[in-house]
Amino acid sequence: MLPCQSTLRFGTWVLLFFLISNLAMSEVDLHGAAKKRYLREKVRKMFYHAYDNYMTHAFPHDELKPLTKTYTDSLSELGNLKLEHLPHNYNGSALTLIESLSSLVILGNNTEFERAILWLSENLTFDVDARINLFECNIRVLGGLVSAHILATDSRNRFVQGIYQDQLLILAEDLGKRFLRAFNTPTGLPYAWINLKYGVMENETTETSTSGCGSLILEMGALSQLTGDPRYEAAALRALRKLWSLRSALNLLGTTLDVVTGEWIEYSSGIGAGVDSFYEYLMKAYILFGREEFWDMFQSAYLAVQKYFRHGPWYHEADMRTGKATYWQLTSLQAFWPGLQVLVGDIAAANTSHREFFHVWKRFGVLPERYLLDREMLHPTEKYYPLRPELAESTLYLYQATKDPWYIEVGESIVNSLNFYTKVEGGFASVKDVTTMQLEDHQHSFFLAETCKYLYLLFDDAFLVDQNYVFTTEGHPLPVKSVWHERLPEAYIPTNWTSVKNGKQSQRASALSLQLCPATIASTGGNAGYWFESACHVPDARTDHRCIADEDCGIDSTTCRQRTCSMASYCGLWLLIG
Repeated sequence: MLPCQSTLRFGTWVLLFFLISNLAMSEVDLHGAAKKRYLREKVRKMFYHAYDNYMTHAFPHDELKPLTKTYTDSLSELGNLKLEHLPHNYNGSALTLIESLSSLVILGNNTEFERAILWLSENLTFDVDARINLFECNIRVLGGLVSAHILATDSRNRFVQGIYQDQLLILAEDLGKRFLRAFNTPTGLPYAWINLKYGVMENETTETSTSGCGSLILEMGALSQLTGDPRYEAAALRALRKLWSLRSALNLLGTTLDVVTGEWIEYSSGIGAGVDSFYEYLMKAYILFGREEFWDMFQSAYLAVQKYFRHGPWYHEADMRTGKATYWQLTSLQAFWPGLQVLVGDIAAANTSHREFFHVWKRFGVLPERYLLDREMLHPTEKYYPLRPELAESTLYLYQATKDPWYIEVGESIVNSLNFYTKVEGGFASVKDVTTMQLEDHQHSFFLAETCKYLYLLFDDAFLVDQNYVFTTEGHPLPVKSVWHERLPEAYIPTNWTSVKNGKQSQRASALSLQLCPATIASTGGNAGYWFESACHVPDARTDHRCIADEDCGIDSTTCRQRTCSMASYCGLWLLIG
């Protein structure tokens, strides 16, 4: 045997090994692609089962009651827990149809989308004697109309050109003008409730939530961009600035306040109900409009959340004045937070929290509305699951950022649970009690606007390939356009644009588009000459207690490396040398 024969033989085996491995990987890839196609079609069937039943049994009323195959005119009921001042002659505004518009485009059903536009153009009116919640009507109706108008007039979608496309914008502007009456307060903070026909009613409550007056900038800002009328963005921006000025010395905000006096009513706060979308809209407004002001607000707010709310993978509530913990509870609305953390680049923290939420989902079959962490028990009166989308939303964001197939498995589990527990002959019903899986006769419009949409995009992201979108808190896509920006965040500049910054300057990055830790890019040659800062990798500023494990210490903003918890229970800071 020649001296090199054994080497050649070994090399042959290595080559065969790699060929077999590549074939095996190809089979895995094919299997993964086939699985996603199967799940995509399963979600498509879910959407149309919900949509067709709505159109058959509820349209043009607001929402479907799937158990009795009837309807509810619920626009006046949204946010109205005591069901006060309900209208007598209100017959619905086709709420679920409006919420479904962008989902129809994403599913590729242009024909039904155009039929919906035609009907809304000829029949929808907001000149109705109905008291509505400004926040809910903004994110559902105004957001749905604005997003659908943009999609309808996008030449790439190849819709039939005609007057009906502009009619959506006319409807949106009519609604926006009605909204403006709510902002006529000494503080500029809008009333939470207005009558669509008559404006703010006499003796209307002056109490509103942080979300209610701080989560209007995306929809109203987009409306100003589309119409050229600055009043909508100006009103929303004034309210947001006023709200931010009322924060505590800890950069925390409470949950509810008075729109006339600007005084706080509820000092306890967190990242859940009443506050959640405030944080979301600060970051997304920065992406959509490029204002440095939004970034600065978000950066300060995010640091405060990490310092005062975070406890390992969980986020409890705390007093805005002292930072002391108030309520130790999980709420289903908090499940949006990992998705927001993906947008700002904190993948490790997002994954940790997401896994905890999914663990609770698996334990109960769905995600309960409220779970008491300190007592390890369900809240006695909030055991329901109203088909919420937040866990599916965060799963989509994490998969887009990492391409980890584990998130596909999470999505599959969510799809299977929804079909097993909530699907009925007349649509999909909310769960009234997760311990018994007793159902409730309500199919919320956000099931079609968000839950089905996010699950579909998880398994088929073709809609996201050629255009960056910001999804509103109700799941309505708004495109990131250069003409809307004072200064476009560089992470959202397409590669075919030439107007990028030169020199060694700060560049904020999103892991959703870059798919890696922002601070590592410069060192790996991804964008030579740039350095990166990210709101995500915040210092561990919690000085009130020591660490127990490494995950308590966070990730360093410079190196993106995990800090370690020392034997003395203090967090050690990794430093980049040289």
